[in-house]
Amino acid sequence: MKDETCIFCKIANGEIPSKSIYEDEEFRVILDLGPATKGHALILPKNHYADLFELPEEIAEKVMVLAKKLGSRMVDKLHADGLNLVQNNGETAGQTVFHFHMHLIPRYKDDNQKIGWVPGKPGEEELEETQKQIIYE
Repeated sequence: MKDETCIFCKIANGEIPSKSIYEDEEFRVILDLGPATKGHALILPKNHYADLFELPEEIAEKVMVLAKKLGSRMVDKLHADGLNLVQNNGETAGQTVFHFHMHLIPRYKDDNQKIGWVPGKPGEEELEETQKQIIYE
């Protein structure tokens, strides 16, 4: 299932050239054209899923295994000091292309990238209420 209007479907399926670093029947992994750091790559499923919530569990599992495999290789071959996995869902969360993708961002000491958030300060009551709202039993 592909979306004929989706640029990431076209890239993942080889219709648009890319700097691929991995490919199998289900995924293509490409270097990001606007990298945060050297080696910044995107894991793209070849089938179209708008975001994490559309992604079947078996594909989600494979994404994490692939992220571990390629992340380890990046750290080793690029001499990175760490690695960020970034995956955004929805415009408010920073998603700009609505085809599930995971960023693999090698990190280097003093690379001057900031990937983070300002920590909140919820009280005990707010934490308990939030826990009640979303607890999975």
